[in-house]
Amino acid sequence: MNNEISVEQKRSFAEQCRRLVDAPIFSQVIIGLILINAVAVGLETSTWVVAHFSGMLHGINQLILLAFMVEAAIKIVAHGSRPWRYFANGWNCFDFSIIVLSLIPAAGPMATLARLIRVLRVLRLVSAFPELRLLVDTLLRSLPSMFHISLLMGIIFYIYGVAGYFLFHEIDPTHWRSLPIALLSLFRIVTFEDWTDIMYTAMESMPYSWIYFLSFVVMGAFVMINLFIGVVLNNLEEAKLRRLDELAMPPSQTEILRELRATQESLARLQKRLGEMGNEKGTES
Repeated sequence: MNNEISVEQKRSFAEQCRRLVDAPIFSQVIIGLILINAVAVGLETSTWVVAHFSGMLHGINQLILLAFMVEAAIKIVAHGSRPWRYFANGWNCFDFSIIVLSLIPAAGPMATLARLIRVLRVLRLVSAFPELRLLVDTLLRSLPSMFHISLLMGIIFYIYGVAGYFLFHEIDPTHWRSLPIALLSLFRIVTFEDWTDIMYTAMESMPYSWIYFLSFVVMGAFVMINLFIGVVLNNLEEAKLRRLDELAMPPSQTEILRELRATQESLARLQKRLGEMGNEKGTES
């Protein structure tokens, strides 16, 4: 009997934790703490603030770390008898790893690393907003397609780099004296950083060299960038469709049992209330 009561108490506690996690105020508080952490980390870049308020900043850091640890504990307990399901979510693993790394002492040779990890806590804003999670998931799913586009772009860079070396290494040794330098110059051109200066220098000796530069700008910049954008947008649409399918999925057996239990509890409370009202009327009569 005691074991049954203990199991029921654990279920009730897990249910309460689950409701707390699902409550909007819970995520809002976590977002507020992340923003406070971001402000505190930014203030640590000021020597005057550190000299006058280092103790307060350290206290804020410890309180925020404690709050994140409590948040992780509540989410783990919310899974009831299967707490390992907390780690089935990649974003939960990300949050938990940041918490673990934040336990590195901010003193001695590890002080710089501890400060850098404190900055990484700001990345938790990504896991706190579903829209940002959707964007990050889209970028990760786009990596395989981007790899092939990058491979094609690397081939184009290599061809133009070798051609640029043979064409311009005597005219402009500053930008074309070797293949690695030629590739760096092409990267400068594709980013539109004063690339016309390189072109005009080459045109002083080779008037038709503009064909080389313009064709590379069209191939390397406009076409490739649009390919990258197209891949990301395509994967974003697919991610949105998958999210809509997940939202439209029928409830699981666990969710049905949870709702049924909640309904039974509501009916029990209502029945108890009706009984109390009936007793009150009997007493009055």
